[in-house]
Amino acid sequence: MASSYKDKTTLPRMNPTTNTLFWRYRRHPKWSRILQLVMAVAFIICLIGFSRFLADTPKTKVLKNGAYDSSKIYTLKDFTNAYGISQKDLSMLVPAPEQIGKEKATLIMLVRNRELNDALKSMRAMEDRFNRKFRYPWTFLNDEPFTQDFINYTTGMASGNTYYGLINKDQWSIPHHIDQDKVKANMETMVSKNVIYAGSMSYRHMCRYNSGFFYRHPLLANFQWYWRVEPGVEYFCDIDYDVFEYMRVHDKVYGFVMAMYEYLVTIETLWDSTKEFIKKHPQYLASDNSLDFFVDNHPPTKSGEKEITGNYNLCHFWSNFEIASLDFWRSQAYQDYFSYLDSEGGFFYERWGDAPIHSLAVGLFLPKTKIHHFGDIGYRHPPYSRCPQDVESHQSGRCFCSRRDHFDDDGYSCLPRWWNVAGQSVGAGIKLD
Repeated sequence: MASSYKDKTTLPRMNPTTNTLFWRYRRHPKWSRILQLVMAVAFIICLIGFSRFLADTPKTKVLKNGAYDSSKIYTLKDFTNAYGISQKDLSMLVPAPEQIGKEKATLIMLVRNRELNDALKSMRAMEDRFNRKFRYPWTFLNDEPFTQDFINYTTGMASGNTYYGLINKDQWSIPHHIDQDKVKANMETMVSKNVIYAGSMSYRHMCRYNSGFFYRHPLLANFQWYWRVEPGVEYFCDIDYDVFEYMRVHDKVYGFVMAMYEYLVTIETLWDSTKEFIKKHPQYLASDNSLDFFVDNHPPTKSGEKEITGNYNLCHFWSNFEIASLDFWRSQAYQDYFSYLDSEGGFFYERWGDAPIHSLAVGLFLPKTKIHHFGDIGYRHPPYSRCPQDVESHQSGRCFCSRRDHFDDDGYSCLPRWWNVAGQSVGAGIKLD
C-alpha cells in the first residue's frame, strides 16, 4: 500500500512561527537552491583547507627539525614517521591489487627525485609491456629522501605495491682506506683524456653501490629475484610470460639483453685483480664457465683448474638491464670477490663499473648454462637499442621496433662472441633477408 505521505493533503505542514527563515525560502525554491549551493561550496573550501593543514604540518615539522635520521627509512614505521603520514592515513589509501606473479621478485630502480619524468617513462613502458599482467612490486632506492611528489606519481603508475628506501651513507661515500689525493689526481688525468664520467664522483658511488650493496638493502631481504630498470629506458615488445618464473624453472641465475666492450682506461687493473682473487680462492672457479667469452681463443675452465690466464677482451653484459637472482650476489663467493675488489680501490682510483664486475663474477663463478640471453626482448637504453630479429615477433604485433636499427650487429657489440660460445636464443641472431 502506498505511503500516506505521497498524498499531498496529508503531508506534515511546517509551522512558520518556528522556522521563519526556512519557511520564507521554502516559498521561494530559487533562493533555497542558491542558499544550499553557497553553503555546500563554503563547506568544501573549509574541508580542503583543513586537510591540507593536517597533511603539511607534520611533514614540514619532521623534515625541517631533523627529528628523523633519513638514512634509516627501512620499515613501514620509519616511513610513516619520516614523511608525517599516520597509520590511519595509510589505511584510507586504496590498496594495490593483489600480485599475480608467483615469484618472490621485484622491479628495482636506483633513481633520484629530479629523474621523476624519466622514471615514469620507464615505468609506463614496463607496466604496458610486462608488469600489468603480473603486478610485481617496485622498489625505489635513492641516496636522498624521496619527495612526496615522487612517491605519489610512481605509486600511481605502478600496478603493484611500491617500496621506497634510502641508501646507507657509508655505502655512498669514499671508504677510509682510499687515498683521496690519489683519487683527485687520477680523476683529473682521466678528464684530460675525455673519458666518459671521468670527473663524476657520484657515478663512482653508483657503480660501487650497484656492485656490492644494493642487494643488501633491507627492502630486498624477502625477495629472491629482481629486474633492474633504469630511468628513461624503453621496452619494445610485449612479454607475455613471467620472466622470473622462467629463470627459476630453467635453472638460470643471470639474464641480459646486450653485451659490449668496456673502455680499457676505466678498468686497467680489474682483470689483474680478478686473476689474483682467483689464485687466493680457486674454489669459486666454476667448470664450463664463460672464460672463453672473456678471453679470445681460450677454452672454458675445466674441473680442477685453479687459475685463469690470458688477456681480457673487455666484453661484458650491459648491466642496466638485468634479470637475476639476488641469492647469487648474497653468496659467499660474490661477497668475497666484491670485498677484495673494494679493498683494491679501483672504483675510485680508476672508474670500475658494475657491468664488468657483475659479468666477470657470473661468467667465472657459474657454469655458462646459468646465464640467459633474452633475445626476445626489445630494449633501448640511450644510445643503443636492440630489436628481436625473428619474423613472428613483428608479424604478430608483439614487437614494434626496427630490425635494422639493431645493436647486436654493431661492431661494438660482444653478442656475436656470446653466440659463438653459448649459442643463440629465440629472437637473437636471426638475420634479415
